[in-house]
Amino acid sequence: MPRKSLYDVNAIMEQAVDIFLEHSFHGAVMEEIIARTEFNRRGFYLEFGSKQQFLYDTLSYYHEHTLAPIVQHLENHHGIASIEAFFDAYISVMFGRGCLLINMVTELGHDDTTIQSMGRHYLDRLQLGFIGCLEQAQRQGTVKAEINVEAVALQLTCFVQGFAVNSILAETKEELHIATQALLNPIITA
Repeated sequence: MPRKSLYDVNAIMEQAVDIFLEHSFHGAVMEEIIARTEFNRRGFYLEFGSKQQFLYDTLSYYHEHTLAPIVQHLENHHGIASIEAFFDAYISVMFGRGCLLINMVTELGHDDTTIQSMGRHYLDRLQLGFIGCLEQAQRQGTVKAEINVEAVALQLTCFVQGFAVNSILAETKEELHIATQALLNPIITA
């Protein structure tokens, strides 16, 4: 019979998310990772093998528990209402913290094919979600019929990446909501 883990994986992953958001990958030192996750060094390396693998596991956890529930708003394809719900949820979660995946793509994505793949998958999922919502909004008559759905979806996807940085720097959530409305208002029918 396998031994039961002596640690709470979710609690460890939440600590890891905080560490990587606070310090980046290269800035996170093993001593702090070990101390904050309550692993000993030997146990850490037995479980994860390396700091790099720990990051990959942390990003997978972050995607599943943080990003996927937010993106689910888009995958409902309820038109503009889904896009607005997505941005409301995104602002709520990212405000003051930023997005771990976008941070890691920025820091490591040039050379790390695993990070590139994770980032590409996330951005593709966003863009497809935006396309589905915009197509539904066109059918509902809530966005202008003449918009180029793919181009607007790409613009919204790029905007989300910028939000990852702006959510750290913005003084209030209202600033981010104003920016979202400024982006959406030109495509919405009067």
